[in-house]
Amino acid sequence: MGPLMADLTGTALTDTDKALLACDSLCGLILFTRNFSDPEQLSQLIADVRRRRPELLISVDHEGGRVQRFREGFTVLPAASQILKGAEGDQRQAQEWAKQMGWLMASELRAFDIDFSFAPVLDLNGISQVIGERAFGSTPDAVIALAGAYIEGMHDAGMACVGKHFPGHGSVEADSHLAAPVDPRPLAQIEAQDMVPFVTLGAKLDAIMPAHVTFPAVCDQPAGYSATWLGKILRERMGYQGVIFSDDLGMAGAAGAGNYLRRTHTALTAGCDIALICNQGEAALAVARVLAPWQQVPERVQAMKGKPSVNWTALVSSDKWQQAAALADRLREVH
Repeated sequence: MGPLMADLTGTALTDTDKALLACDSLCGLILFTRNFSDPEQLSQLIADVRRRRPELLISVDHEGGRVQRFREGFTVLPAASQILKGAEGDQRQAQEWAKQMGWLMASELRAFDIDFSFAPVLDLNGISQVIGERAFGSTPDAVIALAGAYIEGMHDAGMACVGKHFPGHGSVEADSHLAAPVDPRPLAQIEAQDMVPFVTLGAKLDAIMPAHVTFPAVCDQPAGYSATWLGKILRERMGYQGVIFSDDLGMAGAAGAGNYLRRTHTALTAGCDIALICNQGEAALAVARVLAPWQQVPERVQAMKGKPSVNWTALVSSDKWQQAAALADRLREVH
């Protein structure tokens, strides 16, 4: 396995998808809404992938709220911000519910042999257009408490977690999907606010995803392209030993490095273990073919594989699932 994660064209494997799956540089796939029509189709698609590459990591963005790729047949999950609102500020109650939501999300995906979701968001709910309700709270303490409980729920379901977007995306207004955000604050202020959840929860995080945000007081490159952020701060100063995934290299915030091969090379050289290229089928395939001799992924990447889980029928007949699904319905209605 190599250091590239990419996506699929649609609901069934195309010739381009099969060519991608034949590349040794591919270590995993990320699924999107276009890859899903119903649970039966999803099961078939994943089975088709597993027959060709059983060792691949299969992932998805499935946080809840507006970021949930599969809906029909799955529990519709609340946004992270709904948990503390629903608990009316009761931190202990919110933590218990966050753990249930983490378990529910992870259990449903694991029942379909999806290894992990890119969750939880550890950003603060500040001024960001793209974070907002995806954050568990607006203070480090709230995010640490709820995200920590959410991770425990994911782990209980046999799923690894990915904390994002290091060192924090919540304090810049621009959306890095569409622009190249710049956060001018000094490092000391970032460390005292946005970085606190990443530092405090670091030992629980199986993986971290850096932000396509530039912090010029620290480095003139976005965090995901920065050896300063990934090597000196995250690895050396924080002592982080888990996996580092780049954010999608197709985003506007990543465009400054050049074409997709250069973006991939820049991310890997800076310290990412895995480079993600999403929504760029032919470009991802071209990079995958060139990357074959680049490197093998470190052993820690294999720890992202999901642990054994129950099948869907057994899951949805359990009292634990029924209670968690009912809670999700209630939390979605909170205003």
